Amino acid sequence: MRIGFVINDIKTEQPGYTTVRLAMKAHNMGHDVYLMGVGDLAYYPDGFMGARARKAAKNKFKTSESYLTSVKSDKGIEERITAPDLDILMLRNDPAAEGDSRGWAQIAGVVFGQLATQSGVIVLNDPNSLADAFNKMYFQHFPEIVRPRTLITRNVKEIREFYEEQNGKIILKPLQGSGGSGVFIVKEDDATNLNQMVEAISRDGYVIAQEYLTAASEGDVRLFVMNGEALQVKGKYAAFRRKNESEDIRSNVHAGGKVHPVKVDDTMLKIVETVRPKLIQDGMFLVGLDIVGDKLMEINVFSPGGLGIVSEMEGVDFTETVIEAFEKKFAYKQTYEGHLANHSLAVL
Repeated sequence: MRIGFVINDIKTEQPGYTTVRLAMKAHNMGHDVYLMGVGDLAYYPDGFMGARARKAAKNKFKTSESYLTSVKSDKGIEERITAPDLDILMLRNDPAAEGDSRGWAQIAGVVFGQLATQSGVIVLNDPNSLADAFNKMYFQHFPEIVRPRTLITRNVKEIREFYEEQNGKIILKPLQGSGGSGVFIVKEDDATNLNQMVEAISRDGYVIAQEYLTAASEGDVRLFVMNGEALQVKGKYAAFRRKNESEDIRSNVHAGGKVHPVKVDDTMLKIVETVRPKLIQDGMFLVGLDIVGDKLMEINVFSPGGLGIVSEMEGVDFTETVIEAFEKKFAYKQTYEGHLANHSLAVL
């Protein structure tokens, strides 16, 4: 197969990123694999989306470091490709990671992904659904039973009322963003600073005020879901616990969270089963669920990370299972000769 991965920028990609690990695994399994940043994407006069993409020069690589070095180096191969050159395109760029100077890059992957589906390319996750998921409001479309009690507003008076209703302890965070950026815990002693916190967050848009879950003191669990099912290999789940040993409430690895093994229990699997119908409906092939206790804190549908970490932790290769799922989708497409919609292929 010919597989493309859209990322934020090839120059800033790191060997430990899940996308690099997936790309290397696909390459080592014999597929033609291309990496392209959103800035490399283009729409050509022949009516197709495409890109100046790069791929590795060697046949096999033992480490993601050597693979990425080959892609980035002068020995790497740069090609102009268009959608008809690809069988599968995976959108792995994170819109929230783009700075103010690259606002144009936030939606680029989705827009070009939508064009690619018109050329018959299998695009993962489904770009039409990703277009509705650019901020955390997408999360509110899932059943209330798995979500913490939440208020989304820019009105500080409403947030203060919610704070008092929650007995003086809530979480504040921006509607847009990822990686734990702009997240605050407001305790009883912080009441006098509430206005300033809301003002700081609301400069960039809406504010999410959320009930504080006592289980958050134990961090959160990142659980990967593929094709609507908890991802597992040989009875081991692609999941890990993230916990910040400092007083920082954020568990994100980029915010200082440490990774620990976790036993996936019935409560977590019940959450997966609850969100499964919506994920299937939206063609969300690979997502990361962030779970605290019996509640779902976030659903990362753009570029959930940590698949390499959990592969090493559990001693099984989850990336190979993901690429095998690519192969099955391509086989389904060939069998049905274009009669299956992209959002259906994405989760078969």
